[in-house]
Amino acid sequence: MNMKQFVNQHRDEWKQLEQLISILHKRRKSRSSTEINEFHRLYQKCAGHLSYSQTYFPDEEITPYLNGLVSKAHNLLYRDQVSSFQQIRYFFSTKFIGLLLEQWKFAVAALLLFTLGGVGSFFSVHQDPLHIFSILPAEIAQGVDPDYLGSADGEVDSSLMSASIMTNNIQVAILAFASGITFGLLTVYILIYNGIIVGALAGLYWHYGKTYDFWAYIVPHGMIELTAIFIAGGAGLLMGYKLLVPGKYTRSYQLKYQAKRSVQLLLGTIPLFVIAGIIEGFITPAAISLEAKYAVAFITVIGLILYVLTGKLFLLKKEATASSDS
Repeated sequence: MNMKQFVNQHRDEWKQLEQLISILHKRRKSRSSTEINEFHRLYQKCAGHLSYSQTYFPDEEITPYLNGLVSKAHNLLYRDQVSSFQQIRYFFSTKFIGLLLEQWKFAVAALLLFTLGGVGSFFSVHQDPLHIFSILPAEIAQGVDPDYLGSADGEVDSSLMSASIMTNNIQVAILAFASGITFGLLTVYILIYNGIIVGALAGLYWHYGKTYDFWAYIVPHGMIELTAIFIAGGAGLLMGYKLLVPGKYTRSYQLKYQAKRSVQLLLGTIPLFVIAGIIEGFITPAAISLEAKYAVAFITVIGLILYVLTGKLFLLKKEATASSDS
């Protein structure tokens, strides 16, 4: 869009933000939640408009105007900052869940891509176990032996293993997210490839009648770990989709805007990877019964469900409070 269209489309929002800045500055101790929520919404939108204007209208008067408006709003917003602990609590209890619920379809798409790769490799290896050498990397394929599953229980260095696993999983998540810049193509590859690895191993252990044992060593940490990977992968797919279908904005603007949202989703998955790494390092290889490992998996699933439901309740409560104040 040209500058005239840009101004005409967003002028009313800029005026509303100016008015709110004036009102909130005068009534420092009597701000309603509705005013604060509206101020925050307009501030975020105008910050996006400033970014767009700096990119496409750097020499026009509208850019310094928006810069001044956003600066005033920023100073008002952060003048009385809440503590870091409160910000972190708000992010993980409400903000992250809100972003996830808005973009859940892309997380489901990541799950489907992972499943697609897993199902294909599962049937290939189940039909002929030797296929695993052509599907998996040599270092993985040569180190797999169904007869020795669980033989090293209680003998591993759990601390080192946990740290290594956490680091690796976070790297995979970052790569899946960052690959969205390739229009999501590399993200699709990463998700399918990781599904292929799990599916091939599942097919091998099925062939040797070790399915129950195999999944006992996967699901305790896997339910949380895979959920986090699907969220990160979904963030990458969302970025790729917005680059392919930018709508009324340019691709560079969509990249900046969606990257910010996707980074927040990625940050929200880090505690999940930490929990999964601790489980995979200390519980999965522990010398406990298979049933106990399945029980841990069940607890993690319940925990994930309760976490999302609690976050949704916080969001509904916040919306209800805003409605009652309006």
